[in-house]
Amino acid sequence: MRRLESHACFGGTQEVWAHDATSTACEMRFGVYLPPQVQAGPCPVLYFLSGLTCTEQNFIQKSGVQRYAAEHGLVIVSPDTSPRGDGVPDAEGDDIGLSASFYVDATQAPWSAQYRMHAYVVQELPALVEQHFPVTDARSIAGHSMGGHGALICALRHPGRYRSVSALAPICSASRGWGRKAFPAYLGDDPDAWREWDACDLLRGSHDRLSLLVDQGDADPFLAERLQPDLLQKACTAGGHTLDLHLRPGYDHGFYFVASFIGDHVAYHASALKA
Repeated sequence: MRRLESHACFGGTQEVWAHDATSTACEMRFGVYLPPQVQAGPCPVLYFLSGLTCTEQNFIQKSGVQRYAAEHGLVIVSPDTSPRGDGVPDAEGDDIGLSASFYVDATQAPWSAQYRMHAYVVQELPALVEQHFPVTDARSIAGHSMGGHGALICALRHPGRYRSVSALAPICSASRGWGRKAFPAYLGDDPDAWREWDACDLLRGSHDRLSLLVDQGDADPFLAERLQPDLLQKACTAGGHTLDLHLRPGYDHGFYFVASFIGDHVAYHASALKA
């Protein structure tokens, strides 16, 4: 564990840490915001997964999440979006390779040796956080875009691990939308393998009922073809899940949108984490 940054912020501290990860066989970085309430004792944790082209820096610098985390007393953990470093595979385009892990555990070479972000996010990172930081074992998860997809599949594949889940402009059905290039590369050509990592397919087959909070801008240029919230609505109806979907007039896909509604999501998770 190596602390790379530490900044006073809203009475707490925004830090960035690095460590040698076994899941991804490389150095990984993550942001952690420690609210002022940790001075009195451990706090619950909200994990936030970022989207394509992002590192841990985009969310901690642009979302304004620290203000709301300080208000509600939540630790915010925001990992990088993929393995990085010498020898880590990459490919042309911004929807496969570096910054485009899709939070799956790849099964196909050359990706399978290091693109195991699902194992990292669900198992290795929480174990590290719970060992080294003043946190409770109460966890929730959220994400934006590819990270919204990641948050949904983490919650669906591990029932009971997270108190709540939410997403901002999520890739709702990665095998049918924004993951159509990455999924065959990471998981092979069998569509049955893709369904194990597709939020809509998982929702239809899940026996554990989720309540989902989702915000989406109606001016998002990726709305119809790549994000496909209509498929999410149908999957929640088919699987009996509760979906609180807000279509926000005039908002696009970027961090102005995220910053506008991240406070609602922090409050939503705080309610579940402190129940």
